Amino acid sequence: MIQEKAKVLFNKKAGPSYFRIGLTCHNGYAKAKPGQFIMVHLPEQKTSILPRPFSIHRLIIANGLIQGIELLFKVVGGCTEKLSKCRRGDYLDILGPLGRGFIIPDKYQRIFIVSGGIGVAPLFFLASSLQAKIADPSTCRLFIGGRSKHDILCIYDFSKLDITISIATDDGSLGEKGLVTDLLETGIKENPPDFICACGPVAMLGSVARIAKRYDVPCQVSMETIMACGIGACLGCAVKGLNKYLHACVDGPVFDAAALKI
Repeated sequence: MIQEKAKVLFNKKAGPSYFRIGLTCHNGYAKAKPGQFIMVHLPEQKTSILPRPFSIHRLIIANGLIQGIELLFKVVGGCTEKLSKCRRGDYLDILGPLGRGFIIPDKYQRIFIVSGGIGVAPLFFLASSLQAKIADPSTCRLFIGGRSKHDILCIYDFSKLDITISIATDDGSLGEKGLVTDLLETGIKENPPDFICACGPVAMLGSVARIAKRYDVPCQVSMETIMACGIGACLGCAVKGLNKYLHACVDGPVFDAAALKI
């Protein structure tokens, strides 16, 4: 866990209301795991606005060395609106890498990745990391869903990873019309995976968890919750476990789906 001032390397629009921002970081981020996150604080807002959590979207590597991290975010409020207006050369206060990421045993080689909306943010990092441990990436599949084609992100990036991509939108403007979880269940029936990883709205994750249980497939989900500290001090990011409340910042944000009530 490293607290530092990070310099903005770039800030680019990734779609309507979506942005990619690159930040310098300590070389310790080379050990970051897919699913981990950082807390971001705009320096001029320290007295009024709490920091916000953002998943690590990807590591920026050059000549084998880490140069920074990239975040993918959607403008949904005052903080993300201000973040979208940051320019190259600006500085942000960041703390990370934080939390528990995805842990996929080596014996699992056929992985299904399920994304809903901005839940895609940590999943490109995950998919990229699988390239080094999966014998045949083409056996893995990405199921990505959104309200419309404007909410389907990173398709070009994922396509370069040689994994099969299935798309669903609520309005049918891209891919199949309907729910991404319907595509997932069809895919499992056709050729079941060894493991499922998912990130997105809680309702979607609940559906993914039930499908995984129905077909007896191990599953991990990354929970999107409000956080104030990111280190387990404020206890504001509670999620319901089977026998007790868990906290997304330290017990997660990635959980075994079978351990949650969702």
